[in-house]
Amino acid sequence: MAPKQDYIKKMELRKQRKIDAGVVSERFPKISNMIIHMTYFHDAENSVLMERTVNIFPTSTADFNMECMIRGCDNGGFDLNPLISTLIKQNKKLAKGSMKCKGKVENHSSTHANISYEINIKYNKQPSI
Repeated sequence: MAPKQDYIKKMELRKQRKIDAGVVSERFPKISNMIIHMTYFHDAENSVLMERTVNIFPTSTADFNMECMIRGCDNGGFDLNPLISTLIKQNKKLAKGSMKCKGKVENHSSTHANISYEINIKYNKQPSI
């Protein structure tokens, strides 16, 4: 398949994934907001590729699959969906950790990228009885 067709197909799949995920207010109604802070690392002399903060609101898409920032990474990225679902089920407010990209990049090692993350979740106030 031509590179342009590959790109179009990936964009369509990404768009469908976001539609399927729904919005935060529907999927996680007790969330008032969430902040995901990530530091991206890659195999290089200066290992920090970038820092990124994502603010999640009730109107945001409930898809927490973050892209790999390495050009040409195939089927990679960082799927925070299971982690965030577990945190919310357990009413946890904070999580810190790291993940490795499982994608493949031609001419790069299998450990071409990873992130460290911190997730802060704020819940809606519960009405007093």
